Amino acid sequence: MDAMSMGNYGVYVWSCFGLTLVMVLFSYWRARLRHKRVYRDIEVRIKALEERE
Repeated sequence: MDAMSMGNYGVYVWSCFGLTLVMVLFSYWRARLRHKRVYRDIEVRIKALEERE
């Protein structure tokens, strides 16, 4: 339990780790959404070009 408290700085340290993890997961999730949106847009543009020909 001493390792978790880290000399009375445990709350600060673990909350920073938790916040960092949340931000990394949020960034990953947003990047995945953006990738899907861009991919869908490219598909629509290719389909539109094929229909013109």
